[in-house]
Amino acid sequence: MAPSFDLSGRVALVTGGGSGLGFAIAEGLAAAGARVVINGRDRGKLDAALERLAEAGQAASLCAFDVTDETAVPAGVAEIEAAIGAVDILVNNAGMNNRKAFETYTLEEWREVQAVNADGPFLVSRAVLPGMRARRRGKIVNIASIAADLGRPNIVAYAASKGAIKMLTRALAVEAAAYNVQVNAIAPGFFETEMNAPLMANASFSSWVLRRTPAARWGAPREIAGAAVFLASPAADFVTGHVLYVDGGFSASY
Repeated sequence: MAPSFDLSGRVALVTGGGSGLGFAIAEGLAAAGARVVINGRDRGKLDAALERLAEAGQAASLCAFDVTDETAVPAGVAEIEAAIGAVDILVNNAGMNNRKAFETYTLEEWREVQAVNADGPFLVSRAVLPGMRARRRGKIVNIASIAADLGRPNIVAYAASKGAIKMLTRALAVEAAAYNVQVNAIAPGFFETEMNAPLMANASFSSWVLRRTPAARWGAPREIAGAAVFLASPAADFVTGHVLYVDGGFSASY
């Protein structure tokens, strides 16, 4: 029997792949055999990420575009497909947060969070889905969050955007299933990432994370990769509309 987790011959696009969880996912997909394309807005960050992948013996490419730009997204996907091949795997990882009290948000700030976290996955998925449907094969993996289910102060905009991702995942999975395209999501808990650096530096908050998480620690970025490889692989061909929690037991505990 062929190895179920082998991604050889597959082209995988990882948005926000220059750092953090996106880079860890790109690294994991490349190690499983995929030809990875990392995306982001910062070309310097992407170049540095490619160097790190090369040092690990993993070939990858980059394509810099803004996932919130309706014109740039299809142009970027077309560039990837012309140069490398059809996108078989899409990981919608690009995201942002703006931690502040709800009533202090301006409409512009609110819309910025929604644009990156919700509009971006819509635009990139919309760009790759017609090709996946035509080939009757494809995997879309969205990065949601435990914040799609659990609230806490100062993350209302972020939580709302990740709630949208959770239902984008489930509804699109139903629509795409007839074309053998699987759409799933990963909901990370608290990971040691650049985005979470201010939280990790807050001794009181970090202590709360350790107490609240049954595993009693922050997650290491590399620990997200296995979930992404599984959902991108033939092992998950009958898994769609699922949200896989990678959170050290956080969402199972109260």
